[in-house]
Amino acid sequence: MKAVGYIKSHPIDHADALVDLTLDTPKATGRDILVQVRAVSVNPVDTKIRSARANEDGSPSILGWDAYGE
Repeated sequence: MKAVGYIKSHPIDHADALVDLTLDTPKATGRDILVQVRAVSVNPVDTKIRSARANEDGSPSILGWDAYGE
């Protein structure tokens, strides 16, 4: 699946402030459902999260909690 995220909290004008990622498709378990997402948005809350934290192990953090899908 494709996602938008970041690895390190750079200033927004930095080339790696937001990066396009390709990740494995998640598996639905328990009470989860898997939705085919057609579009996402990065909103002001995402920018605040991005500026305040990054994963200590260097793995990417995913942004875009607002989604449209089927």
